[in-house]
Amino acid sequence: MSTDDQTTAYNAPVLEFKSGSFSVPALILSGNDLQLIEQQLQDKIRLAPEFFKNSPVIIDLKELTRQSLNIDIALITEIARKLGLLPIGIRGGTLQQNKEALDLRIPVYSNNSRTTATGTQIATQTTPDVSQKKDAVPTAMVITQPIRSGQRLYAHGDLVILAQVSAGAEILAEGNIHVYGALRGRALAGVQGNTDARIFCTHLQAELISIAGNYKISEDLAKTIYNKPVHIYLKDYTLVIKEL
Repeated sequence: MSTDDQTTAYNAPVLEFKSGSFSVPALILSGNDLQLIEQQLQDKIRLAPEFFKNSPVIIDLKELTRQSLNIDIALITEIARKLGLLPIGIRGGTLQQNKEALDLRIPVYSNNSRTTATGTQIATQTTPDVSQKKDAVPTAMVITQPIRSGQRLYAHGDLVILAQVSAGAEILAEGNIHVYGALRGRALAGVQGNTDARIFCTHLQAELISIAGNYKISEDLAKTIYNKPVHIYLKDYTLVIKEL
């Protein structure tokens, strides 16, 4: 190789930086009792273990800051890691907490960061949330765009998707899930323990399906229902898959 060829090869770009929007869950803390936080976080993870397994998470301290409540950054990140989460940043903290995070090589995000725009929010509270009535019925979330690989979507009621769910994508709902397209990713209904939740899709090709924490992976799905319209529900803690 000539000197000119070597220079050209050396100057050829091998990387670039691009801005992007990623779907990352936010762990929103409204109390600083570490024992209670760990207990409630365990309860939530138990409902959807496959969704939270090795999941990146941003720790949101905005509510604690508003209440002038302090929390040890090293300890809360240790709890998250112990439960299988991967803290990738904090936001809403004090100057001291931001410094502690940076000392631990944990990034600090601004409060208006869009990193979690479509991610799941986990609210760990020490007192009941009286702003939400127990008998309130959440409206269905309707999505008309395809859910791409790597995206995560959470609905507090029913979730209706009028497009495909790509492999590597994850969709969760506290109620029912309807997918009017190919379901190739992961679908978890009744994630807050609703055993009456159901999953409907027109083309079942899922990596994982779950209702109230009871799940099956792709290897468990019979070939007779693969790529067909199905109705999935829970009976005696066992997933039942019926062709529509």
